[in-house]
Amino acid sequence: MKRYVAYLLIVLGIVMIYLSYQVEGLPPAITGVGFVAIGLVFLKEK
Repeated sequence: MKRYVAYLLIVLGIVMIYLSYQVEGLPPAITGVGFVAIGLVFLKEK
């Protein structure tokens, strides 16, 4: 279950980063990077 949440967070982070370029805003990009980082941490845990 944690693996699915990690993949969802990574996809959501990529979408947030993409949307930040569309609206030219920094806060969504920072949130997106955070989501990707949390997703990667979840994937590394066993």
